[in-house]
Amino acid sequence: MASRDISLPKRMGKASRQAHADFPEDTFEREIGREGFFGPATQMYHTHPPTGWVNWSGPLRPRCFDLNKIADGSASYWDSPVLLHNSSTAVRRWATTGRMDHLVRNGDGDELLFIHRGAGSLFCDFGHLEFETGDYIVMPRSTMWRIEASDRTEILGIECTNGNFKLPDRGMIGKQAQFDLGVLDTPEMDDAFRAQQDENEWHVRIKRRNQISTVVYPFNPLDAVGWQGDLMPVRLNVRDIRPLNSHRYHLPPSAHTTWVGNRFVVCTFAPRPFETDPGALKVPYFHNNDDYDEVLFYHAGDFFSRDNIDAGMITWHPCGFTHGPHPKALQNMFEQKKSMTDEIAVMLDTRDPLEAGDAALAVEQKDYANSWRVTDGPVMAPKIPKAVAE
Repeated sequence: MASRDISLPKRMGKASRQAHADFPEDTFEREIGREGFFGPATQMYHTHPPTGWVNWSGPLRPRCFDLNKIADGSASYWDSPVLLHNSSTAVRRWATTGRMDHLVRNGDGDELLFIHRGAGSLFCDFGHLEFETGDYIVMPRSTMWRIEASDRTEILGIECTNGNFKLPDRGMIGKQAQFDLGVLDTPEMDDAFRAQQDENEWHVRIKRRNQISTVVYPFNPLDAVGWQGDLMPVRLNVRDIRPLNSHRYHLPPSAHTTWVGNRFVVCTFAPRPFETDPGALKVPYFHNNDDYDEVLFYHAGDFFSRDNIDAGMITWHPCGFTHGPHPKALQNMFEQKKSMTDEIAVMLDTRDPLEAGDAALAVEQKDYANSWRVTDGPVMAPKIPKAVAE
């Protein structure tokens, strides 16, 4: 039977006519929404910050993990720890140096490699691809690959289990928005690729149903001499992302979607101008994550909505509670000291609940939920500049 959302416009009490702008005096906005900012939504206006809790108990809470504290040492990508996972995705952190002496292949889904630090060469079925800090590399399912790191390399890996990575529908903004497909790089069958081919014994470690099998070849199976088609690895660096921006309205995180997986999306927060309209919100708005788990990996820069968060850390806000800016960030709700953001972060929003792995739990900052607590009096809503308030 066909169905549709129960959705009708309604306004009650003191409320803004435009979401995320021109709030009623002395209020904080909270959005209750469905389907990750794409479904029905209502903005609530409160006299206190919606994260103004003083205590937290039970298993549901904001979580933070410092990946910088995870020890290096895994020689293979498949030996790297799984930090967060569900039936649609798995998030890994891998730090490596030098040359992989074997190949890996993911039989469970596509793999997205984000180069947090480092540089080097990736060799795969399709050829040779150099990588550097800030690169995304999309590896199609069952592609054989290995890397030769020229410097210590840290990788955030995101698996699209039983699915493949796609590009978001850019709709009315056009297919060149955010990044043109022309900036995507692909492997080349160059001299470096041909030079690594040999007749020595090679092992291929294949992951299927989260079990590892090893296939032994008496030669390097990366021995292709050519290819043609429209399925291949692609590389995108964050500096080539041109984020959407509205000078009069704070766009939702979904506007920064870079890759679409199976029941999850990957977004990139890249430097952009702050909103310039005096009454427009200039920090992320409080919102309920009622349908999605939200994960943020902090790559570089000044994370303007968070306190005491450093590059290489991950926050995880499971579905079921309100979250938003830390108290210090709220003081810049309508006026920022800089003209632009300078943060780079990778966001993973999953439609299904995530579970934390042992490696993540071992480096958890257990007091993270209390980082919203204020002990020196109530948090007052900043005033909208007079030019707007009047």
